[in-house]
Amino acid sequence: MTDATAPRRRTGRWIAVLVVALVLLAGAVVAAEFIARSVVTSTVRSLVVKNVGLPDDQNVDVSVAGIVLPQLLGGRLNEVTVSSDDVALGPITGDVRVALRGVPISGDAAADSGVASVRLDQDELRSLLGQIPDFPAGTVTVTAPDVTLETSLSLFGISIPVGVAVAPGAADGDLTPSSFTVAGNELDADTLRGQFGGAADSVLQTTRLCIADRLPAGLTLTSATVQGQDLVATFDVAGGILNDPALQSDGTCG
Repeated sequence: MTDATAPRRRTGRWIAVLVVALVLLAGAVVAAEFIARSVVTSTVRSLVVKNVGLPDDQNVDVSVAGIVLPQLLGGRLNEVTVSSDDVALGPITGDVRVALRGVPISGDAAADSGVASVRLDQDELRSLLGQIPDFPAGTVTVTAPDVTLETSLSLFGISIPVGVAVAPGAADGDLTPSSFTVAGNELDADTLRGQFGGAADSVLQTTRLCIADRLPAGLTLTSATVQGQDLVATFDVAGGILNDPALQSDGTCG
């Protein structure tokens, strides 16, 4: 009986040793993954703060999709997302989120592609619009799906108040009038022009809201929408923005 049970005991010990070894190995892998993720996110945050010129105490959130270790071994991170609220964009501030795909580990290569968004609340939008000469920025309100403002047109020397609802678009951030309110009555553009003629031109024109000169040239505006009480501009991000100084420098408003 002793001889019969001895092999079973040895086999049981080997199984136990193997299980313990696997548990320890799994623990080591988990620890290595945790350390790798921590190092990557910390490094990305430091680079963003340094290269964008943010304050050292700026709250910058960095996340890396998937398991980090095999991505490091492969030389590229599948997707890195960086977000921060109240980022200074020249004289205004906004909430910024950037997601880059195929991010190289080395700093001398381009990423695959990316998307970005800038979110402006009502006060931030008023601050931006206040830079447009003669624009009634103080009257602007933001409620989906439009941005509304109060202005006036002059007819025979009489100032007539007009409420204007404008719809933001992807064409260089244009704000195009979509409807008008005069004396409590809602009018479309044709009716407003029919009633007031050329005097309505000042309120019918499209206003250009451009923030390209406050953002890297590697960002291309794709949409501008009102979400709740915020204006959200979304962009395609050129992968070369990681290593091309021309794409990293501020763009221009044409």
